[in-house]
Amino acid sequence: MSISTPFIRRPVATTLLSLGLCLLGILAFHGLPVASLPQVDFPTIAVSAKQPGASPEVMAATVATPLERTLGMLAGVNQITSNSTQGSTQIVLQFDLDRDIHAAAGDVQGAINAALTMLPAGLQNNPTYRIVNPADSPVLVLALTSETLPPGQIYDVADTLLGQKLLQIEGVGDIIIGGAAQPAIRVELNPLQLAHHGIALDSVASVISANNLNRPKGFIENQAQLWEVQANDQLRQAADYLPLIVSYKNNSALRISDVAQVHESVLNVENAGYYSDQASVLVLVYKQPDANVIETIQRIKNMLPTLKLALPPTIEVHAAVDRSQTIRASVAEIERSMVIAVILVILVVFVFLRNGRATLIPAITVPISLVGTFALMYVSGFSLNNISLMALTVATGFVVDDTIVVLETISRHIEQGLSPIQAAIRGTQEVSFTVVAMSLSLIAVFVPVLLMGGIVGRLFHEFAMTLSYAIFISMLLSLTTTPMLCACWLKKNKYPHGHGRNSQHASTETPTTTTVEYLSLSHATSDEYLKKQALFGKISLFYKRSLALALRFKAVTLLLFFLSIGLNVYLFVVVPKGFFPQQDTGLIMAALVADQNISFAAMDQKLKHYIALSEQDPAVERVMGLTGISQMNRANLFLALKPLSERSDTPAEIMARLNAVFAKEAGARLTLSPIQDLQVGARSSDASYQYTLQSGDLTALRRWTPKIQAALSQLPAITDVSSDQDVKALKTQLDFDHDKMAQLGITQAQADSILNNAFGQKQVSTIYNPMNQYHVVVGVAPQYARSVEALRSIYLQSSTGQMVPLSAFSQWKTENTALSVNHQGLFSASTITFNLKSGYSLSDATTQINETINRLQVPNAIHGSFQGTAQAFQDSLGSEPFLILAAIVVIYIVLGILYESFAHPLTILSTLPSAGLGALLALLLFKMEFDVIGLIGILLLVGIVKKNAIMMIDVALNLQRQENLSPEQAILTAAVLRFRPILMTTLAALFGALPLALGGGYGSELHVPLGVSIVGGLFVSQLLTLFSTPVMYVYIDHLGKWCRTHIKNAKILKRSV
Repeated sequence: MSISTPFIRRPVATTLLSLGLCLLGILAFHGLPVASLPQVDFPTIAVSAKQPGASPEVMAATVATPLERTLGMLAGVNQITSNSTQGSTQIVLQFDLDRDIHAAAGDVQGAINAALTMLPAGLQNNPTYRIVNPADSPVLVLALTSETLPPGQIYDVADTLLGQKLLQIEGVGDIIIGGAAQPAIRVELNPLQLAHHGIALDSVASVISANNLNRPKGFIENQAQLWEVQANDQLRQAADYLPLIVSYKNNSALRISDVAQVHESVLNVENAGYYSDQASVLVLVYKQPDANVIETIQRIKNMLPTLKLALPPTIEVHAAVDRSQTIRASVAEIERSMVIAVILVILVVFVFLRNGRATLIPAITVPISLVGTFALMYVSGFSLNNISLMALTVATGFVVDDTIVVLETISRHIEQGLSPIQAAIRGTQEVSFTVVAMSLSLIAVFVPVLLMGGIVGRLFHEFAMTLSYAIFISMLLSLTTTPMLCACWLKKNKYPHGHGRNSQHASTETPTTTTVEYLSLSHATSDEYLKKQALFGKISLFYKRSLALALRFKAVTLLLFFLSIGLNVYLFVVVPKGFFPQQDTGLIMAALVADQNISFAAMDQKLKHYIALSEQDPAVERVMGLTGISQMNRANLFLALKPLSERSDTPAEIMARLNAVFAKEAGARLTLSPIQDLQVGARSSDASYQYTLQSGDLTALRRWTPKIQAALSQLPAITDVSSDQDVKALKTQLDFDHDKMAQLGITQAQADSILNNAFGQKQVSTIYNPMNQYHVVVGVAPQYARSVEALRSIYLQSSTGQMVPLSAFSQWKTENTALSVNHQGLFSASTITFNLKSGYSLSDATTQINETINRLQVPNAIHGSFQGTAQAFQDSLGSEPFLILAAIVVIYIVLGILYESFAHPLTILSTLPSAGLGALLALLLFKMEFDVIGLIGILLLVGIVKKNAIMMIDVALNLQRQENLSPEQAILTAAVLRFRPILMTTLAALFGALPLALGGGYGSELHVPLGVSIVGGLFVSQLLTLFSTPVMYVYIDHLGKWCRTHIKNAKILKRSV
């Protein structure tokens, strides 16, 4: 008794089990999270520290380097980078994929604590960390605007009410608020007045710090009452600081109002943000590396109504960027493609069977297989994303194959006169091995993918497992539910053995094991019988005669087979290669970089001008922009595109059109890059791809970076070439006469402190309010800080109390300096970023860059390497041939075990070159790159096309063993018998992939290459393998006999000796 017999004889139990599986899948479907892609983010943590007034070099030397040395010793860190700018340092730690991010966060905090003793005392606060990848794009941007409130007050509301609450939401990694700064009280000193009164600059800061306090003062109590002691020691308004006494001279008080102006302002006046043409404060929300975008945004949206109630009514909150909208649209699009694929597959079955009852069976089992897969996906912790749903869409063409094989076999036995129950039992006994062999060998294709490491392995783990789940469930249903339905629904044939009025529709599926059945099969493949059939019979007759001719001229067919192998190798070399398709997420990020010595006012005007230019494009819906967040000469723009229903342009076409407009603008460079769901690497950059130079010699690095950048700018494959090495900013270099300082009794610490108080935006005191804290900033008035000559107005107090001008013991000159200092792996680093020109692939770009670096003869002290997406591409490019080879080896092992043969798996594997040939030709024809999506398509084809060979070879082996036919006769009969189910299963798989190839909408960039490669591979392989597989079967059979004969003769000879 076979495993199927109990299920056939107990239809109620089988039906209930199938319904139970379907219900589980439906429940799981509603519980599955929705995402754009599987969870592939590297665990990433960003550490930041601030020291107002410090130059990038000072921040790099005193803050970044000590922290890097401590953090670099943590377990699992595979990359550490840092970026130091004016008064700020950010260190980014990227951990191994298998590192638990929360455990890593605890280690990071411990390392920060250990490094505190090595950090300078002037830090605004201790370094902090966030579980966030700063190279990611924000998942949500909220724009706060008001017709009445100034930006500083809007910022205060955003920082006090929104920022803190949003950070508490699960999945939110970091919040960046830009467009303004926190309110503050600014004390603007008149250095000449201070010098006139003999007061040092730092004396004012000391007076403010000593008078603005909020300390505990205790209680007064007696036996009956208790009084809390309070005082007016907290100065909350600007007017409260004006009467503070700086010193007494000649019984007269010198107050702050005499030497300074005090007003309420913001912490940093050099900030600006815009929502279209309206001044705005932008709240950028970043997700944690392991967070689900849609769930995170939904939690924020659920909280926003409550938060809005706490905001002033004059503030409007706009959801300027919402990444969840395009993600939901892309998932909905692939779900529609899956439904269409199911319908097309069922139609293919109906066209071949021309039997409503028979067609209804796969119409039931195919959806149950797909719906049941949702249950296993839920248990495995997967999500509904473009990759997993692509797997299910492709699976529609796979899961029907097992049902077709079983259904054809049972139908044939019914045609021979058996009752439906007997035919179901006998049919499943005959084809159970074939079904298991096809399913296991297809699952085996993905074993190498499951064992892959890195981002590609993580990305396609869900794809491989989801497809394997669907195939496994389909195999179970084909051996249980399918024969049960056949036994219950198919009618007994009144005209058995292929005679009578229904003979023209008789199935020609599985051969039987008796001579009578063989005679029936011989009749079914005879020319006379095929001539009497409808159109399909004539097609089968044509195929039979063509195959007979191919078997007669086997050498020519074999030559064509080897030619296809050579053509595969050639096409693999010449096909353009990439890493991952560029997605249309409806968002483009732009980096605006102006002259390195530009003022804030000029940068603000440029930002507004570029926003206006961008919004003139017909495909752009709105533009947001920020400046002042990091470097003075940089601004970030977010371009929200119109929905696909309102535009037909791709992001690449829109960027090309905008670049043509921006090329006419002078004094700034705008680099555009589309926001992608897949972010590789942790370094922020202006363009999509990165090439990083590292060296222990900073001077050599700064000398060679512009040379390499200039050379790369001339390459035909890349555009928008830029670097993060900004070393042409201006600085004032002071040279102190230390002998003169010692003579005057002035120390270096005193001079540095005075300069910091004058020009460092020093925060000298804190105002504690119930919901937030604000700072008091001391510095010289703006008119004394607009030129280098302002240094002449700075005076220091000597040891004798005399006011000495700074110029008395120092000289200064203007030089170039860096706006930022970058490290990677403790070494100084410069990153050159670039985009691809239209018509060129990433493989073209990397090849040209490597050739250019070799031609320039860069010193050994400077090491260059691709980073981010370009690095992942190079890693995947080297592993692609080995991955395909590993898949072939695994399939051979599985088939060898199933067939207990070394030779027959080779016949089955001979189908593979034609599949790869078709896939590569299709990609070239439609001008698509061979990337990881195309690679998965070829792996799928490896599993699909070998099914045809399995169906042929199973019949041929039975005919040879049981009917003693020659290999030529056996394979010819088997090929004609299996021609109908082979064509049927191939067309089912082809039409299952067709919606992917023809799809549009959001996310189509991902599934179109997969569909094109599968459809192209199936079309070419169907034409070639119908002839090459029988020929290879004959050759390998003869080779096997020759080997067995020689081994036998060798044994006989050995015994005789």
